[in-house]
Amino acid sequence: MVTEETNITENLDATRAAIAAAAKAAGRDPDGVTLVCVSKTHPAERIRTVIEAGERQFGENKVQEAEAKWPALKQQFPHVRLHLIGPLQSNKVKHAVALFDVIETVDRPKLARALAGEMEKTGRRPECYIQVNTGEEDQKAGVLPLDADAFISLCRDELGLPVVGLMCIPPVDEEPALHFTLLKQIATRNGLGLLSMGMSGDFETAVRCGATAVRVGSKIFGARE
Repeated sequence: MVTEETNITENLDATRAAIAAAAKAAGRDPDGVTLVCVSKTHPAERIRTVIEAGERQFGENKVQEAEAKWPALKQQFPHVRLHLIGPLQSNKVKHAVALFDVIETVDRPKLARALAGEMEKTGRRPECYIQVNTGEEDQKAGVLPLDADAFISLCRDELGLPVVGLMCIPPVDEEPALHFTLLKQIATRNGLGLLSMGMSGDFETAVRCGATAVRVGSKIFGARE
């Protein structure tokens, strides 16, 4: 009998295979690419299926939604790492630092200073990615490419944030490889080794362009609720 759990497991296997194939085509080790399973809008039961299938990295867009699902899941599966991949409001920093293991959307000085203050206060230091608005889209979060070097320096050198890499979301109507290549160039000149780029529609391109993490949701979980 085909169940929802069967579909999720099959989707997961297909996604893993696609990541491995893209890595090998680029002459890369597939183990160098982390799959972040984007579980936003999906209930704990579906998430548990993916955890039990061996995945350890998950992404959520909203702090409030994550707080409703993840404390119990993390208690049951303490090895799981949770990524914040949606915009973070400064007034949610305390909650984000307490719950998330990785914050991928650091994009402005006010937020960076709030994160630094909360980390100093609590001693909890989730890894940080700088989000770069590679398409310079007005409606999208992220530091502009021309401002990225200075902002990385502020976060890492002045504020002491644990910055490990960069993240981007390319414009939907442009060739994603151009944006992934730009992100890699910014990371390289700033000595950052991790690149979170690529989603369900373009993760194979991202892997070929050097992604170390891809954020895949609908390809695994199916349509959002």
